[in-house]
Amino acid sequence: MANYENRFFALFKGLALLKKVGKPRPVSDVEKIVSSPDSRVKLKITLRQGHLSYSIFKDGSTIIGTSKLGFKFKNFTPLGDHLALVRATEKSVDETWETVWGEEHFIRDNYNELTLYLSETTKENRLFTLRFRVFDGGVGFRYELPPQPAFSRVEIEDELTEFNVDLSSDSWSIPAYQPDRYEYNYEKKPVYELDRPVHTPLTIALKNNYYISLHEAALYNYGEMTLKLDEWKALKSDITPLSDGIKARVELPFNTPWRLIMIADSPIGLTKNHVMLNLNDPPVEDFSWVRPLKFLGIWWAMYVGEWTWASGERHGASTSHALEYIDACRRLGIKGLLLEGWNDGWDGDWLENGRTTNFLRPMPDCDLPGIAAYAAKNGVSLIGHHETVGFVDNYEAQLDSAYKYYASLGIEYIKPGYAGSMMSIQGNREFHHSQLGVLHYQKSLELAAKYHICLDVHEPIKGTGIERTFPNLLTREGARGQEYEGGALSPSHACILPFTRLLSGGMDYTPGIFDIKNDVKRLSSTLARQLAYYVTIPSGMQMAADRPRFYEEVNPDVFKFIRDVPVNWETSHPLMGKIGEYYVVARKDRDSDDWFIGGVTNENAHKVRVSLDYLDDGASYTAEIYRDHETAHFRDNPLGIKIETTTVTKQNFLDIWMAPGGGFAIRLKKNNTE
Repeated sequence: MANYENRFFALFKGLALLKKVGKPRPVSDVEKIVSSPDSRVKLKITLRQGHLSYSIFKDGSTIIGTSKLGFKFKNFTPLGDHLALVRATEKSVDETWETVWGEEHFIRDNYNELTLYLSETTKENRLFTLRFRVFDGGVGFRYELPPQPAFSRVEIEDELTEFNVDLSSDSWSIPAYQPDRYEYNYEKKPVYELDRPVHTPLTIALKNNYYISLHEAALYNYGEMTLKLDEWKALKSDITPLSDGIKARVELPFNTPWRLIMIADSPIGLTKNHVMLNLNDPPVEDFSWVRPLKFLGIWWAMYVGEWTWASGERHGASTSHALEYIDACRRLGIKGLLLEGWNDGWDGDWLENGRTTNFLRPMPDCDLPGIAAYAAKNGVSLIGHHETVGFVDNYEAQLDSAYKYYASLGIEYIKPGYAGSMMSIQGNREFHHSQLGVLHYQKSLELAAKYHICLDVHEPIKGTGIERTFPNLLTREGARGQEYEGGALSPSHACILPFTRLLSGGMDYTPGIFDIKNDVKRLSSTLARQLAYYVTIPSGMQMAADRPRFYEEVNPDVFKFIRDVPVNWETSHPLMGKIGEYYVVARKDRDSDDWFIGGVTNENAHKVRVSLDYLDDGASYTAEIYRDHETAHFRDNPLGIKIETTTVTKQNFLDIWMAPGGGFAIRLKKNNTE
């Protein structure tokens, strides 16, 4: 009833605006310029002969050249030509908001906004609004369509938004519309060589030495935006279609996701960008119950063939194994356990079993209520697992009862998975990233919030900052993680992620593998690098992914860092980096005075000088340094590691050598001066 009332009042407001506006004034040339708070970024909006376009500049250099805006609709003429400006409003915002969890405790939201109310000069006389926000770190804009006579429900055939960049600029991308969704290796190539649609964030090194990443924010009830070159070599939006080719069906009023252009002076500057989160709304309810989590998992043992997801003598998610892992969690100081493969559906062809998988029926050797009770007794949070294989119809038929079942057992975390190449929704095969896919992901997230459950979504919809509004979305996959080790990942991958995928939010990379030389999943990593991931790849849920014996018996001194490193941060300082080559970041714990530093490199050794100038004045810190041994190499000696302890202040530097495929991790523990 509330939605009906909201839509009624929106319709009333839209009709009132039409009455107030009446016939728009004749078309005339209009140019509006709005600057960022620091005046370095300028957005220019031009309305000339009824055609609307925008362009973006920084320090006078072109970031986005003249680019079109508009839509193509089914059964309506396109919207974007024959326009007149009805009204323009401007405002400035400068405020700071508090996160529930994340890389920063407090985030400044500072922008100048320009809103254009537009109307067609044709007999259709349709209205729409363009809202632009200009930040020091970039520009966001969205279309807002109010309800109006004969134009209250539309089928969008195409969104005409362009992002005209210098085509000779280098880009880093992964292909769209592929069976493995986002799980591909990034390719570096000039923009003019993007011969197929690509996912966002699309990061580009412009020829004028600025760096940008094209993305979107607040994606709801709409297909994901991919990017492609059209026949005129213009880089334009390409909305993921539904199975019948329509990009989206929407009832008005409707706002599109924000189109986002992140802008920085350097690659490392992109990793400090918070515009995406700022373009999302504050939480809609109390999420003080949300708790980030570090966890073990009955998972990697199955990947390397010790155990299986399927039932039988080697079934991983048995009661006995679960109880053993809960005991290990207690000993290791880890507060969570992922129980993957506990339910019916894993025997035989599990990729096809998703049609009938039961999310309430444990396997015969898995006493889930008993396991949950034992976990609670030992202070360990269980993470339930729902592998849908993309069969959304079957999953949604059980969704409420499955979440209610977990809640009744005290299970507060779920890892849903969508491993199929397509989704089965309403009897059709749909892209994961279509409007129907987006609606499903949102439905499951909001239902999880109802039951006070947090999510770690695998095979997800990409991050667009909605975790600001729904903080129970603690992490997601959405790129190649360590399950692809064993030949499908190179060391450069983790040096690309901070400048691409991680611009859209944290990732469950499943770090902490100590059995690096395993023949089944041989890692392209040193041992020190596995520790670095806990700092370089943030996540509201961080997994200690290996088997407990490798932490307790083989490398207990190294595991100490995993036990110590937090999941929730007070502030983050990206220190240095070059896309695909190396990355170093420092982060402060939200619950103590400790700092943690992580660094990774590619296939080449790299030496860095790490500044400590962000430490407190007059304080000393004990630095616990986990670094590659001088003989370490991701192929020849991946286990070579040195652990050192020294005392430092903010005046010091740390010179760290990273082996090929290596990295380092540092804990800076503030010394008591009393």
